[in-house]
Amino acid sequence: MNILLDIDIVLDICAQRKPHAETSALAIEAAKSRGAKLWLYCGSTQTLEYNLYKLLKHENQTSSTPLSNKSLLLKARVLLSEFVRGINWLSALAGEGAVFDSPDPESEQLIRAMDRFPSGSIKLLTRDVQLLNAYPEKTISPEAYCSQVTTPSKMDFIDLKTQQDHLRPQLEKNIHRVLHHGKYIMGPEIAELESKLAEYVGVKHAITVASGTASLEIAMMALGIGPGDEVITTPFTFIATGEMIALLGATPVFVDIDPVTYNIDPSQIEAAITPNTRAIIAVSLYGQPADFDAINAIAERHGLPVIEDGAQSFGATYKGRRSCGLSTIGSTSFFPSKPLGGYGDGGALFTNDDALAKAMREIRVHGQDRRYHHPRIGVNGRMDTLQAAIVLAKLERFDQEIIQRQQVAERYNQLLAMDEYGPRLGEQDIGVHPRSSEANTITLPSVMPECTSVWAQYTIQVEDRDALCKALNEQGIPTAVHYPLPLHQQPAFASNCSVHGDLPVAESAARRVMSLPMHPDLTESEQKKIVNALKAQIK
Repeated sequence: MNILLDIDIVLDICAQRKPHAETSALAIEAAKSRGAKLWLYCGSTQTLEYNLYKLLKHENQTSSTPLSNKSLLLKARVLLSEFVRGINWLSALAGEGAVFDSPDPESEQLIRAMDRFPSGSIKLLTRDVQLLNAYPEKTISPEAYCSQVTTPSKMDFIDLKTQQDHLRPQLEKNIHRVLHHGKYIMGPEIAELESKLAEYVGVKHAITVASGTASLEIAMMALGIGPGDEVITTPFTFIATGEMIALLGATPVFVDIDPVTYNIDPSQIEAAITPNTRAIIAVSLYGQPADFDAINAIAERHGLPVIEDGAQSFGATYKGRRSCGLSTIGSTSFFPSKPLGGYGDGGALFTNDDALAKAMREIRVHGQDRRYHHPRIGVNGRMDTLQAAIVLAKLERFDQEIIQRQQVAERYNQLLAMDEYGPRLGEQDIGVHPRSSEANTITLPSVMPECTSVWAQYTIQVEDRDALCKALNEQGIPTAVHYPLPLHQQPAFASNCSVHGDLPVAESAARRVMSLPMHPDLTESEQKKIVNALKAQIK
């Protein structure tokens, strides 16, 4: 629940206005304890300062040591500064300004601002009787709020709302900058983001594109992959990886995965290479890079390029080098749920190869090298300027969020790595000899010593996965399955893929994997609730 604070509540507390200060303060504490987000309307700042100053001035008249007007104004500002710590600011939008035909313009602004939120998700905390009577569905008094019985809200699998609270000032600044310059396609934020992304990954070129899916398509188009070609990849990934191979008329060749990391098993690649093989796509799944030294060595022996599908691993490292800078071409996604996500689709490509960078830049704008001159066939694959502005804001806090994600993962490891519930960290036993008879086994994720992970997912393995997911969901704990059906078993690939040998590890993982809530702001108490609920089901 969101709580928008009316001016009278703030004045009660800051001025210690009797008899209301105590009840208003109790309502604020109740909101905080219930996990409600507190908001103040930006357009109210001047009114707050002026009215608090007037209240302090009135009290000052009877003081034995009166303060000057300047000191009173300073006191009002200090009190307000202390109060607003931890409060979210609700920006004043243009449509909320023309309210002077209302009997109470200031209250009208607040009511209009609440219409931005989903119905029933916000209340105005106020003592204004007229507002309480006029908008009973949108308002609540401090007394009523304190006495209100609340039920725990469902936990978020990925909490983008709390992340937005941390970033909101910079997000709004960046978005408004785009709205004012009006360059919505290939605006200046695109070049700025590409420069910062290239520097972050440690490569010469970063090219933003419309989505992570588009990044794979454009990468293969730049490499000239088409009908009759084969591309070796993993079956244990989102469909986009294989889909783009097939869309270009090539054949995806699926080989099995490593049982510990879930990434493509390098030992399976070389035997799958044929005269028609044109590339290898290695997916860095769940936030951890694949074994690129081994993959690149195989590719070099056969003269093949390697594409990293780093949609889930941007920010992770392999032997000290950043994901997306580990192969011929790196690609990533800025889908909202990714570790570095926008508020819509977006993606990027990375390379040190000047010719490939030039080709990919042209392909994303219909094969154009200059206006209305098209030396190659391309696609409409540009990233929107507004999305670039959002990712720029998120990039500033990204390293901190990676640390938080790693801390969340470590807490999971500590809470789950108990002998009575299953193997400790890294003790994997799936594939050829799945633990199908041990219903109380939890297999934990493992990060290789040469890698760091950004923990796009925290994925365990369990028996009777679907029943466990259902049981946790009934307790308000969301889960997900990444992924329930390997690509070689998808109907879409029934007649247009090649499978190299049996794929027992991928098939076993697909039956058993289960992802738990994972995001930087997941609290220790939430994790304990998740783990306790999980353990209660597997005993």
